[in-house]
Amino acid sequence: MKTSAVPSGTIVVGVDGSVGGDRALSWAVAQATLESRPLTLALGLADRWTEMEPADLARLTAADDIERADARSVLHEARRRVTDLAPELALHEVMSVGRPQDFLVELSERAVLVVVGSRGRGPVRSTLLGSVGVALCHRAACPVVVVRRGHPGLVRHGVLVGTDATGGSGATVELAYRQASVHGLPLTILHCGDRVRSADDDEALRLALAEVVSGLAEKFPDVRATTEIAEGPSDKVLAERSDRMNLVVVGAGSGSAAVVEHAGCPVAVVPARTDQGG
Repeated sequence: MKTSAVPSGTIVVGVDGSVGGDRALSWAVAQATLESRPLTLALGLADRWTEMEPADLARLTAADDIERADARSVLHEARRRVTDLAPELALHEVMSVGRPQDFLVELSERAVLVVVGSRGRGPVRSTLLGSVGVALCHRAACPVVVVRRGHPGLVRHGVLVGTDATGGSGATVELAYRQASVHGLPLTILHCGDRVRSADDDEALRLALAEVVSGLAEKFPDVRATTEIAEGPSDKVLAERSDRMNLVVVGAGSGSAAVVEHAGCPVAVVPARTDQGG
């Protein structure tokens, strides 16, 4: 695969023909339409035969051919769905054999967003979704959105972003502002803590939170943002509140995997090197 064939600034979506992959595709199509960006369909086939003996490989040839045909069929169906949903989108597609997370990490170098489902394994034996999504969140060069199923019918209250009230979370909060702006949604900026604070502590924390969002209100004047302070572990609080949100945004770190695994809405994970300005 030559990633140079993928346009810079694209939104990449992992597809495998599964229900989770279909949800990710629908989300990515809507996002690419709102941002007027090209969309790239990506399918990774797990290279399960690289360490096999020649005799074993010969027996796998027929199965391999069937799997590749299934993969082409999955890409064809995904392309058809995109054409039906948004015929005006510039559409690209890539397929690779190997470790799916390595494939998507490579694509993330040229993408502005990588979108995957929370569960995978459709017609092709790909581990592109699910556990790979969690691993991808820690290695990607751009933000990763893991599209979870959610609970249909619930009233939702916009974008929720978790911040530790330090300058290191600036990129995470900015992505949340941008998503709220693009989707026309309100934004909640949440800081969580485990200890009881004094009035002076609260005031210092609110000043720190104000510093984190400094300039973003001017950059995104259409976003109605509120700041909240909550007690408890951030991953638990964010996951609990996610049932009533359209999107949760977190920075990559020890707690992000728990949010991705338990959230009741899509989760955007911003890579640490982005937040650190790298």
